[in-house]
Amino acid sequence: MKNQNDKGLARDVSEKIVDSVNEFLRLESASGILLLIAAILALAAANSPLVNLYDAFLATPVVIRVGALEIAKPLLLWINDGLMAIFFFLVGLEIKREILDGELSRPSQLILPGSAAIGGMLVPALLYLWINDQAGGRPDGWGIPVATDIAFALGLLMMFGARVPAALKVFLLTLAIFDDLGAIVIIAIFYSGDLSGTALAVAGAAWAGAIVLNRRGVMNTTPYILLGIVMWVAVLKSGVHATLAGVLLALVIPMKGKEGQQGPLRSLEHDLHPAVAYAILPLFAFANAGLALGGMSFNDLTQPVSLGIIVGLFVGKPLGILIFTAAVVLTGFAKLPRGCNWAQVVGISWLAGLGFTMSLFIAGLAFEHSGLDNSVADRLGILAGSALSALAAIVVLAFSLPKSAAAKPATETDQAADT
Repeated sequence: MKNQNDKGLARDVSEKIVDSVNEFLRLESASGILLLIAAILALAAANSPLVNLYDAFLATPVVIRVGALEIAKPLLLWINDGLMAIFFFLVGLEIKREILDGELSRPSQLILPGSAAIGGMLVPALLYLWINDQAGGRPDGWGIPVATDIAFALGLLMMFGARVPAALKVFLLTLAIFDDLGAIVIIAIFYSGDLSGTALAVAGAAWAGAIVLNRRGVMNTTPYILLGIVMWVAVLKSGVHATLAGVLLALVIPMKGKEGQQGPLRSLEHDLHPAVAYAILPLFAFANAGLALGGMSFNDLTQPVSLGIIVGLFVGKPLGILIFTAAVVLTGFAKLPRGCNWAQVVGISWLAGLGFTMSLFIAGLAFEHSGLDNSVADRLGILAGSALSALAAIVVLAFSLPKSAAAKPATETDQAADT
């Protein structure tokens, strides 16, 4: 009887994991479609008589003042610094959950996607640096082609429906989690401005207060959110990018509730995911993807910044993933995802070259303190590199995926067998 109960419990846990993965895939793939629509609308607005309205919308001044404290920014920066902090808060929640009770909780599961992610960040960065060093460009934009837009990538992958092996989806998801971690580290270390010790001290005190709440078992999210707002303002004034406040706050949100109840982490993740997928990310894409194409020529694609990003996303990203994946597979440290072949991994590697949202975000950070306008070159490179990667991925996956076989749901047992 006990063995039957244990098996039933294991089956229930496995089904919950599969359900949560499927829900994540559904939201992210739908978000990818909205991101594409938002990008098309932004490009249409920037290349039509509506361009003045588009620019005026983004330049709308928004001011919040509390006593002597004033935050005055155009709407574009409120989107990039404020709403994207909520996005990074959600990313932090997902990463913490995966580390404690998900794909990142089992070391044996990390070797393949972790190695692939390292290669997928290192090689495009090196290619970008090489191109810009050779041509006298802007080496400080090396972080732009290292990131993957998981919503766009999953949106394209889900076009193939049940033809996609479940283990291949899990591989892409886990690789993207490592990509997010890498992007957070890059932003924190390399794309912060002049630091204010006072503001950092206030942010540190707010974070310490949130840690105390966690240690005391406080499950009400209100005090965490209030401290998070204080931390966001302090980080914004400190010179470190404000979105990192969202990540720091996520790390102290309790995951497990009292007496086996669901903790606030999962509740917040569940509540925020639709808002981020359906509103925040599409709005960010609309605000940042508007690129006036009039007067452009092929020469614009060969400028160092544009070319470095295109080569980084279209060549460096898949090349780095494949080299590092082959290294751990051929040396016996890992195996390919269950039921997958090398051609499918090539397709996934090109999917990872869709940098879009994260690349646009890092591009804004890379050049915002330079005093030079690289917004045309970086956006052109990101759009072109992501489009080429998407086309290559679609072609490879169309030929390499099974023609009609249904994908088997990825249970814990299946995932464990992948390595």
